[in-house]
Amino acid sequence: MATYQTYQMVGIKENIADVITNLSPRKTPFQSAIGNEKVTQPLFQWQEDQLRAPAANAAVEGADASFITAVPTVMRNNYTQIFTESVQVSDRADVVSTYGRKREFAYQMKKSAEAVKRDLEIAMVNLNQTKGAGTSSTASLMAGVQGQLDSSSVVYTGSTSNPLTEAFLVSALQAAYTNGAEPTRIHVTPSNSVVLAGFASAAGRYRTISNAGDKATTLTNVVNLYVSPFGETKVEINRWLRTKNTFIFDPDMWSKVTLRPWERKNLAKTGDSTKAMLLGEFSLKHKNFYASAMVVENTTGF
Repeated sequence: MATYQTYQMVGIKENIADVITNLSPRKTPFQSAIGNEKVTQPLFQWQEDQLRAPAANAAVEGADASFITAVPTVMRNNYTQIFTESVQVSDRADVVSTYGRKREFAYQMKKSAEAVKRDLEIAMVNLNQTKGAGTSSTASLMAGVQGQLDSSSVVYTGSTSNPLTEAFLVSALQAAYTNGAEPTRIHVTPSNSVVLAGFASAAGRYRTISNAGDKATTLTNVVNLYVSPFGETKVEINRWLRTKNTFIFDPDMWSKVTLRPWERKNLAKTGDSTKAMLLGEFSLKHKNFYASAMVVENTTGF
């Protein structure tokens, strides 16, 4: 008689873990680093100024006053941008028993909330979009970091085939210093983080960690604090940064601007489903266009 095996059985219970694993990256380093500011209009403005260049200054006793030519401040502006994502789940899908979540609608809303936050990071540090007020048929757009840097603070490598080097990085730090800035962060793409780690292998830059017995050592192939003639700068990876760009900045000089914070809008029920929209309206403010710098791997433009 043939042995009855599981292959012939009907009704075997499924073995499904009651956990859903999602490895999609969630961190938004630039948003986490900078401050927050509230505005009341889609178009917001701010002013920046600078001192005249230093000069030799010696007056003859009793000389008449010599007047300077006063220079006005510079008016900067940006527009807020509306970020949305809508979710629709059938009511049946929301009541059936599922593994890894209690309610399908709540689970989908949670995923969307994390996704739109990444969209905001992309708009800030990746998309080189031109700011615009928008119209009745086109969306308003915010300028990101690329649109809020003075050209004197941008160092071009000369070609897309010329990678980041230490010389280019130091040149950008020098440009920021020359303009009066004191940046404390360097954001690099994942590929450029590997390039930057290579700087640690140059002469005199080996870093070792000794154990308690001072016997074994470990070579650390990473640069998380870059020290140059222009100060100490913390290095962080930002996977959302525009490809091949290296961004040098002072978090205190940037603000995430909020016109409308993230909110969930429950939409009218028109059938056998539940609908909602996530919405927020944000922008970015660089308090002084000379306060940051960037290395760009091409000849011109971002």
